[in-house]
Amino acid sequence: MNRDRGFTLIEVVVAFVLLTLVLSTAFEVFSAGLARAAELDNRATALAIAQSQLAAAGLEQPLKEGETRGESADRRFQWVVRIAKTDAGTDPSKPAPSIYALYRIDVVVGWRSADGRDRRQSLSTLAIWPANA
Repeated sequence: MNRDRGFTLIEVVVAFVLLTLVLSTAFEVFSAGLARAAELDNRATALAIAQSQLAAAGLEQPLKEGETRGESADRRFQWVVRIAKTDAGTDPSKPAPSIYALYRIDVVVGWRSADGRDRRQSLSTLAIWPANA
């Protein structure tokens, strides 16, 4: 008996079902990876903005206590810079007169992620500046 060799309809359907499962799983993994990459890119941009604001503090004008707000050129990121005098690391029982003051500079950068949640990146530093400036 000479039979034609080939696949039955059931074998073809099972193969397509398996192919669909594999491709849908691969698509989910790929989509999650792209979303994570976009989120990491936003975090890197926010970190760069925060570092830039920390570096700029005290360069264009003297450090003074207060709060400054702004946003990136594309309006996706908003930042707040807070500057306050601090006595961190000093011993209050031994005040040392000085012409310098210690300032704490805090920068918070906020943005809305692709999933609609508000995100924040914060950086802080200490700076010494003339007290009478």
